Amino acid sequence: MEEFEASESAHKTKTIYISTVFGIAMVLLMIGLLGLILVHANNLSRYVKENIVLNIFVDDAAHEADVRQLQNQLETNPMVKQAIYVSKELAARNLQKDLGEDFVKFLGYNPLSQSLDVYLKADFANNTDISKFKDQLLKNPLVKEVKYQQSLVDQMNQNLTSITLVILAFTGIFVVVSVALINNTIRLAIYSQRFLIKSMQLVGATKAFIRKPFLLYGMWHGLLGGLIAVIILVGTLYLANLEVPDLVILQNNAEFAIVFLCVLGIGIFISAFSTYLAVNKFLRLKLYDLYR
Repeated sequence: MEEFEASESAHKTKTIYISTVFGIAMVLLMIGLLGLILVHANNLSRYVKENIVLNIFVDDAAHEADVRQLQNQLETNPMVKQAIYVSKELAARNLQKDLGEDFVKFLGYNPLSQSLDVYLKADFANNTDISKFKDQLLKNPLVKEVKYQQSLVDQMNQNLTSITLVILAFTGIFVVVSVALINNTIRLAIYSQRFLIKSMQLVGATKAFIRKPFLLYGMWHGLLGGLIAVIILVGTLYLANLEVPDLVILQNNAEFAIVFLCVLGIGIFISAFSTYLAVNKFLRLKLYDLYR
């Protein structure tokens, strides 16, 4: 009979701990998903900003060698990500492709100027920095005109800032809720061990001695939950890439690794901290309070 009760108790404890691990894993999964969304949103913001083009039109009398030299100077500028030389012929071909007609043949000459398409780094893709950069360019005698879509830059920055703030707000709220959920899950698991904790205390075990195995189990459960969450996140990323191949341009393995490590770290820390609080609570309780 005693063996049956011991077996039943062990089975119940194992079931509780398994449900605890999966409960932690599901919460960490949601944190990880929000982290991945934040990483993708940040990379999308950078990608959009770095694809804003400044069209620098040079003087018609400028030699190609001089324009190439200007291109090399621009590429050494810390604000510039890339500068592309566009010859008169290439500009004509691009416009013909857009119009669907051979306007050069119709006019009898090529009215377009050679130019440079300049792409700025994301940190400088705002109207303040672009305006200063434009003023510097216009001081160069080779530069005839600099064009870019000013209203588009303003609207883009406003929209990207709003989206980032909304995602950060949701992430913050969900982290708080997640901490509460993991804490409650672990407290329920420790509650099932309250008589064991009190028994160890009654036979003279110190609080540190009693806490140690529970803390180790808590950290282990947090790690297991984090690993399960990370495996699911990796599978989600793989499926997302199959469905939307263009997501590859927004992905950064180093940033993903940081998200996964954060998920593991959060799982271990919250589990250990919640276990510490729960065990301390039952260590302070009087024997008759255990039955309440």
